[in-house]
Formats: sequence, structure tokens, C-alpha cells
Amino acid sequence: MRFQRMGVIAVSVLSVIGLWSCQTPYHEQEERYVFVASNVNLPYWQEAQAGLTDAAKQMGVKAELAGPEKFDPQEQLQAFQKVVESKPSGIMISVTRPELLQNAINTAIAQGIPVITVDSDAPNSKRVMFIGTDNFRAGTESGKRMADILKGQGQIVIITIPGQLNLEERAGGMNEALKKYPGIRIAQTLDDKGDPRVANDGISALLKAKTKIDGIVCLEASGGSGAAEALHRVDAKIPIVGFDKDPETLDWIDRDGITATVTQKPYVMAYYALKFADDLHHNAVHDFKDWRTAPVAPMPTFVDTGTAVVDKSNVRRFVTH
Repeated sequence: MRFQRMGVIAVSVLSVIGLWSCQTPYHEQEERYVFVASNVNLPYWQEAQAGLTDAAKQMGVKAELAGPEKFDPQEQLQAFQKVVESKPSGIMISVTRPELLQNAINTAIAQGIPVITVDSDAPNSKRVMFIGTDNFRAGTESGKRMADILKGQGQIVIITIPGQLNLEERAGGMNEALKKYPGIRIAQTLDDKGDPRVANDGISALLKAKTKIDGIVCLEASGGSGAAEALHRVDAKIPIVGFDKDPETLDWIDRDGITATVTQKPYVMAYYALKFADDLHHNAVHDFKDWRTAPVAPMPTFVDTGTAVVDKSNVRRFVTH
């Protein structure tokens, strides 16, 4: 009897395994997601790629990073269009110019490809959701930190990329924060085009012209290290509030060349963006039958991944994490 029971159990287990093996896998063999960045050479996007890769491995899907090797909105548009033509399961994009990318995003959506904006949004497009930083609040943090450093008095230089929505939002937040400090004036705004060498040249030119600079606020990742290098070359001691935590920025904080930086979480953005895109592809959220025909997005329309401020007191924890 004992052997008979064991035989029945074994048959039952094998039957269940057989049923499992006959079920259709959740992820298709060729399921593929693409993240279109604004400048694939920046450490910021390499950190995002790490999050993308980790999520893809856990889920058993293919994921890749695409986009221009320098800040070039037109080239990003072409890269996005090429990705759409390849018909991936989903697209994530950090939008350089919303007005330039809007129609391309809408075309992808019309073809049934879910599009999620990450880090920088195209709010007037038909993208399903945005995941990234509350950039207005991040800009407020930058402005307040500089105002505290200068004790409410001084002339500051802003380094940014005009026309890029997330940076314009940061500028708005910074200006709002500085309204409380009438003793602080913005002397000049530099466009570094996302290149530390351009930021370096711009600050060097101002120093050569003997422009009065009491502080420098960088609203994008490349400006901090470029400005710090320019100051270091002439041994000038001017506080810098940078943005993001690329290795060069953290190194300059450690060397007292940058006072502080407001950091984002590109790894977290890309990690969860892929999971959201996968849920859309599989219509995993059953608020509506299909995201393509749903009257509203079945996902949160905005996920704030938060910020942190790094300075001399905590920089080692970010360098070694």
C-alpha cells in the first residue's frame, strides 16, 4: 500500500509539472525593451543602464540603451524613430526637446508601443507615464543650498541647457527659492550643452574678464566638474552647487572643489521604468482591459524617485556604495 501511495503521489507531481511545462511563458522569447537616453557617454546614463540591466535579468527580457553620444536632440529623434521601426515591446526615453519628440512619441503610441518618459518629460505627448525627479523641487533645493552658503548675499552664475524641460523646471524651482533672498542676484546663465569642457571654458572666460562671481549653481550633471576644473586652474575659491553624482563630481566634493550636489537616482528610474513598461506590454494592471484603449492611463502618471544632497559630510558613502 505504501508503494502504491508513493506511486500515486509521483504521478500527481509529474502531472502538475507537465501542466506547468505546457503553459505559455509570461515573457516571449524575443521580448525587448529599449531606453533612449540623451547622451549615452555620460556616467549618469551608464548608472541608469545598470538599473536597466539588473531589471532585465530579473525579468528574463532583453533590454538595451540607445541614443546619441553627445547632447544632440535631432540625433536623439532619429535614434527614437529607428527604435520605433524595430517594433520593441516598450520604449523608455529621456526627452531632450519635448516639442521635437512629441509627434514621434505619439506615433509609437499609435502603433501600440508603450512609451514611458524618464528623467525628462514630454507632458503634452501621449506617453503613458513619467518616472523621475520632481525637478521643480530639486531646483528649489539647489537654490536654497547656495543661498545658505552665501548667507543670502552675492552674485551667482547658473550653468544649464536652455530649452530642456527638466532643466527649465529646475531653474523655476531655483528662482522660486531665491525670491526669499533679495540679496542674491543671477549675474549670468551659461549653456554648457551637456559638456564639462564647455562649462570649463565658460567659467574660465568669466574669470578672465574679472566678472564678480560669488557662487555657481549647476542644474545639469556636466557643469559641476567643468566649473571646478576652471576654478582649480587659477586657484579660485568659489562655492559650487552641482547636480547629480557622477564620479568626477563626487571626486571634486572630496577635494573641496565642489561644495555640494543635488543627486538624482538614475538607477532607480531605469529599474522601475522597465518594470512599468513590461506591465504595460502585458496589460498586467487590470483596471482596464487594454492600456491602448483605456480612457486614462492604468499606471501612475508621475512617479517621483526623489533626491539627496551630497557634501563633504557624506560623500564617501556615495563613492563606495
